[in-house]
Amino acid sequence: MIPYWMSRTQLMLGDEKVASLMGKNVLIVGLGGVGGICAEMIVRAGIGKMTIVDNDTVDESNINRQIQALQSTVKQPKAQVLAARLKDINPLLDLTVIEVFIKEQITIDLIEKEKWDYIVDCIDTLSSKVFFIKACLDKNIPIVSSMGAGGKVDPSQIKVVDISKTYQCNLAKYVRKRLYHLGTRKGVKVVFSPEAADKTKIIETPNAFPKKSIIGTVSYMPAMFGCTMASVVIRDLMEV
Repeated sequence: MIPYWMSRTQLMLGDEKVASLMGKNVLIVGLGGVGGICAEMIVRAGIGKMTIVDNDTVDESNINRQIQALQSTVKQPKAQVLAARLKDINPLLDLTVIEVFIKEQITIDLIEKEKWDYIVDCIDTLSSKVFFIKACLDKNIPIVSSMGAGGKVDPSQIKVVDISKTYQCNLAKYVRKRLYHLGTRKGVKVVFSPEAADKTKIIETPNAFPKKSIIGTVSYMPAMFGCTMASVVIRDLMEV
């Protein structure tokens, strides 16, 4: 039975597609500015089962762009704060919360944990991101990956393309290069923007882990990436 809160979605998509979405299982890794809003939009669209993965806590500097970041949630686990929000949206959501930092073996264990209808990559650590993408490709699991939203202000330039067609995005460049060394040139659907990032808005942090730089962001840009990612997932799943 389709709940009343989904009546507008039901009117838009029809009973069959909504019922289908309610039976899908989605994995989202990385719950920052892109991943958090992406998870929420996917849940609001009716996905019935979801696993969210993140090991970070809310920092005050996250408040400008992350859906779960509020003055009241600073220092709380991002995954737990978001989980409460998602369950408040859909109490019937079959939700699993995993608080780990994604590494090689953890990635394999996670991907093999169950059957995923779609995987969303919002990881912002390069080595973990590339390993995760490659593992999904090797298992033939549908995946969409977010490239860099930082340092950009124009949402009209956001595109959905194969990784091989990305350009003028530093994160995409490094992901392409590493995937190439692993024998992969294409086959990864990504959300990216070719808008030139202002290099003066980037602070290098060579001694920091896991990030080597801090990039300026504006409130709406990661959210626009996240909403675009959610649209890819929902539209692809409706075509299955």
